[in-house]
Amino acid sequence: MRKRSPRGSGEILADEILQAATELLIEQGSEARVSIRAVAGRVGVTPPAIYLHFADKEALIEAVCGRFFEQFDAVMVAAAEGIDDLVERGVAQGMAYVQFAIDNPVVFQTAFSHPSDRPTQTDQVLMASAFQHLGETVREAMAAGLLPAGDVTSTVLGLWSAAHGVADLMTARPGLPWGDDLSIAENVVRAVISGLSQETVKSEPQRPPVR
Repeated sequence: MRKRSPRGSGEILADEILQAATELLIEQGSEARVSIRAVAGRVGVTPPAIYLHFADKEALIEAVCGRFFEQFDAVMVAAAEGIDDLVERGVAQGMAYVQFAIDNPVVFQTAFSHPSDRPTQTDQVLMASAFQHLGETVREAMAAGLLPAGDVTSTVLGLWSAAHGVADLMTARPGLPWGDDLSIAENVVRAVISGLSQETVKSEPQRPPVR
């Protein structure tokens, strides 16, 4: 076992616990195979030490997923970098979400595996960071007349739903004939954005014909 931590090092231990739990989750491929005892053993503490930082295993796993998705903020920034076309930027951001899910299928599936009537830590992380970037794209597109004016958050949630839906299927059912690239996912994201763009066209006042 590890030596007793010095006073004030609780935050460091909590970080070590999260890191160990993340490694075990990815290695085992399922949260059902991750135990508090296994996490404690990897960190070098007794199981009760884990409960000083996390109420139970569910709270620990939720914290693992929330912290893991903090990485997605930088992914979204990189995806939009240098893309001036707002539609293409939106597609790139949606596809970044799909790619992130495919690259991290275990954590992705775990993060959204439990129904919840409250925002989880993953939800809070996404809405407070990565999806602020998508919101900026949507806001600019609305101002430019490329998307119908309205509530930015609702539109972001709609786009997120489309990207999440295809990402969920591709990670949960990787054996389906998705092909060797992400063209199916991109077609879905583009179709949703195109549909919103068409709503903008329909809402524009029709000019009388020139006589």
